[in-house]
Amino acid sequence: MKVLGLCHYLQGPAATQYLADLGADVIKVEPLTGAHERHWAGAKSFIGDVSSFYLSANRNKRSLAIDLKTDEGRDIMKRLAARSDALVENFRPGVLERMGLGYDALKSINPGLIYASATGFGSSGPLRDSPGQDLLIQARCGLAAGTGERFVAPKVAGAAIVDQHGGALLAMAVLAAYVKKLATGEGSRVESSLLNAGLDLQVEALVAYHNSDARRDRYRRHRNLATWFHEAPYGVYETKDARFVAIGLNDPTKLAEALGSSKLLELVEADRYDARDAYAEAVTQAVAWYSYAELAGRFDQLALWYAPVQDYEDLRTDPQVLHNQVYRKITVGNREVTLINNPVRYEGKTLPVRRISLQPGSDTRQVLQEIGLAASEIEDLVDRRIVLAAPPDSVLMGEASTAAETVHG
Repeated sequence: MKVLGLCHYLQGPAATQYLADLGADVIKVEPLTGAHERHWAGAKSFIGDVSSFYLSANRNKRSLAIDLKTDEGRDIMKRLAARSDALVENFRPGVLERMGLGYDALKSINPGLIYASATGFGSSGPLRDSPGQDLLIQARCGLAAGTGERFVAPKVAGAAIVDQHGGALLAMAVLAAYVKKLATGEGSRVESSLLNAGLDLQVEALVAYHNSDARRDRYRRHRNLATWFHEAPYGVYETKDARFVAIGLNDPTKLAEALGSSKLLELVEADRYDARDAYAEAVTQAVAWYSYAELAGRFDQLALWYAPVQDYEDLRTDPQVLHNQVYRKITVGNREVTLINNPVRYEGKTLPVRRISLQPGSDTRQVLQEIGLAASEIEDLVDRRIVLAAPPDSVLMGEASTAAETVHG
């Protein structure tokens, strides 16, 4: 499967990385200066001049750096589109159309092309041209209001979860369109948006809200309760030694026994949704008498559902995280770098990191050779800054691709 990725930031790059992990030949098309995610990183996290943000969403891709504002650059893109199975892009609506690289233009060149667009709000509608950023989407789609206390402290998730979910949905849609293409030879127009992805993350809560007598007042709840729609004690509580524990829905009699709480015994027959605040407060007071270790022992004895609230430092040594082989160590320059593996296991194995293009244009010469350009033509394009070609040692080569090839077919 050959994929052109005209993507930047996170949603689009995440989508094409999922495809690349599975064995697709993904060409990351970026400007001569490199995609946005090469130049910014959370926590100022750079390894030399390589951004951790770039490393998080661009493994297993080849890089073509090209100036799409030039006629020659756009001609190269059309030649690539003619031999590709899919093009994935997350520019603002209308940008590629103005360049002559929109769906209709490329479909006329390649009727079997899957043209997949990821936007903030959709390709039409009143917010079509509004900036689509994970934070803004979490606020608009109701996620911040539902995660925090809507009237006091709305709270966004501590990671770009809408971007990542949007990328996964887009990759799934491209694969579905590819199945159709294999069966019929026909291409498809695929569209996804961050707004829809943010709403999809809340499908359980949204369906509950719109099909009950819930109104905004239901958002008001005890500070330790995790959501507006679960019954108590579903939430997070502080122990005597200033640790935090998440407590799920449990048998109320067993929970009262584990916590040695007469107040909870009195509430065993209570409706733990209607009386959720009173029940949560009773749990809060009871949990505060125990250290985390004491609490874990008592909960384990009665097979209650709970978990420690861990941070990223804790994850370094979490036995299940290590067993699941979530982390991967690679060397960039003279420094060891930690990456996160593709989350799915095939035949019990992680998918390989086959390559990482550390600089924009690491694969420009190879890609242009594949569409029939002679070496002299390529060097002329390089000299005239139509394309950028990084040196061969700018590609970090990793494992063989046998696992991905097995998945791909």
